[in-house]
Amino acid sequence: MTRQTVHTLQHSLLQGERAVVDIVTEALARAEDVQKHCNAFTRLFAKEALERAREADRTLALGKPMRPLDGIPVCIKDMTPIAGHPPSYGTWARAKCVDPGEAVIVSRLKRAGAIILGQTTTAELAFSSFTATERYGITRNPWEQDRTSGGSSGGSAVAVAAGVVPLAEGSDMGGSVRIPAAACGVVGMKPSLGRIPMDILPTPCDTISHFGPIAASVQDAVTFLSVTAGHDPVDLLSQKRPFLTPETAPAALHGLRIAASVDLGYCDVSQEVAEAFHEVLTRLRAQGAEVVEARLPWRREVYDLWATHWNALLAAMAEEFEDISRMGTSLQHCLKQGRRVSARDLAEVGRLRKAMATDMRRIFATCDVFLSPTLARTAPSADKTDADFEGDLPNGKFHAFDMAHPFNMLAAYPAISMPVRLSGSMPVGIQIVGPVYEDERTLALAGAFEQIFPPLPLPIF
Repeated sequence: MTRQTVHTLQHSLLQGERAVVDIVTEALARAEDVQKHCNAFTRLFAKEALERAREADRTLALGKPMRPLDGIPVCIKDMTPIAGHPPSYGTWARAKCVDPGEAVIVSRLKRAGAIILGQTTTAELAFSSFTATERYGITRNPWEQDRTSGGSSGGSAVAVAAGVVPLAEGSDMGGSVRIPAAACGVVGMKPSLGRIPMDILPTPCDTISHFGPIAASVQDAVTFLSVTAGHDPVDLLSQKRPFLTPETAPAALHGLRIAASVDLGYCDVSQEVAEAFHEVLTRLRAQGAEVVEARLPWRREVYDLWATHWNALLAAMAEEFEDISRMGTSLQHCLKQGRRVSARDLAEVGRLRKAMATDMRRIFATCDVFLSPTLARTAPSADKTDADFEGDLPNGKFHAFDMAHPFNMLAAYPAISMPVRLSGSMPVGIQIVGPVYEDERTLALAGAFEQIFPPLPLPIF
């Protein structure tokens, strides 16, 4: 079985090699198999998906122009409302609003021709870097099932990595798209703030949350953005700028000035990830890029104050639910912390975000792009939790799992995780951060990188 992209699937339709029904039937069969090994889905919509596939085949038979996602099965994270399928949010607590309608992002995917295959697992209320809940259990990594998929969009990452679908939707408020994408070896993007309307939040004060694609290739991520980006009045912060499909020529690397940091100044990075990162830099230099070390003054307060903001937002979100006592113990702990957050605490968050933005402006004054590892280590054991990665080590570094959360504090900077190689049996991802609001430029650079670091093969169960 080979990895399929949006392009290869649509090419097979145009050539008459397969029908949409064939594609969806194969995706459903693969999903059932993946579910047994990895537990990536909360629901599959087999009947509806096959009905949509038959409709798509009839439409294509009429010779109508193909839309960007015609015939393509896509999965939606079980945090994002689909008409007729309200999300469970990965919790036993009941949402006060039993029918939240349909998120703008889902409606736009459907209008582009996407066939919604099912809902994928999420960490409870998306508040963890590990996808494991009391309601649905552990979502496991397709490369090694005793490892975590990452989170919180773990099910979506598994669905793409294991070859069920070429595209899945995720949400990212602290790395929740990029973390599982890196852990599972696929592409994941946090667009700049407001690029895709975010309409599932309880408050517009949340300026760290983003919808984003998890994709089999950079081009598939481009396709996702091309049909989901754009203003909608439901999100006061959504951008009005049109999304312009970028070019992804390899020549873009020659003469590029790259700022790179292996540890962001404060993270303990495993030897295998550090070696992979330095290999990436060596190969980029060989392509004519200039790589300079970025010395960041950041400390673990970046994580601590991001967590303060995160917990405060959880406290706001929890007001939308009944039976809070049915939430998991770790989430209840975060909720208690969030209810203690003061105005002074939030002012400290704002102070740090401003200082971090100043640091990044200095970097981008002389460099075109910023690189770091996405994760400080490859996917850890599936029985680990966030609490295992919150301490300081004897070397003075923070025992981090991810290195994605700082770029939620820097919400206007687009960030993409893409796989570069396997270390042993597990994927390693790099994080590409572009200039403020330059999503197209960042995707173009990721596309150029992908010419050197092509997508990983499918994992074998």
